Amino acid sequence: RTNKGELSIKVKNWQMLTKTIAPPPDKRKGLTDITKRYRHREVDLISNPHVRQVLEKRARMTSAVRTFLDDKGFLEMETPTLHAQAGGAEAKPFLTKHNALDIDLTLRIATELHLKRLVVGGFDKVYELGRVFRNEGISTRHNPEFTSVELYQAYADYNDMMHLTEDLICFLAKKIESPR
Repeated sequence: RTNKGELSIKVKNWQMLTKTIAPPPDKRKGLTDITKRYRHREVDLISNPHVRQVLEKRARMTSAVRTFLDDKGFLEMETPTLHAQAGGAEAKPFLTKHNALDIDLTLRIATELHLKRLVVGGFDKVYELGRVFRNEGISTRHNPEFTSVELYQAYADYNDMMHLTEDLICFLAKKIESPR
């Protein structure tokens, strides 16, 4: 024990794996500079346990959404991220270029259109949990790149979708609060 009574360990041998350029944030106050928190998420994660808990809950929720929809007979599909023409939502897309084909493309702003085409093509229940990109500003509350879930079910009306949504939210609340 130290002079103040804190537990210590007696090290017989150690090896430095890497050096640190800057010291970690104060362990009592955590990382308080908002700009640093959002630009250096790794430092935010080690200095603010709450941030880590939120990220863990988000990961469990994403997994639970998949479990719920899979158990209801939905198929998770992957739709294109690069589009020749933006569509599916009213938003300004990010622009990019496909060098090999020498064509301009946009990053998707929604998964909607391709999923609807899959339903027309004969898949009765489809969903995608995917990244979408909307070039419309940025703040601590709005990220132009985010994950959305879209699902479509043939022969279902808005009442069916409302019940499905309510059941999903109840399932997620129970699953996230008691993950085991």
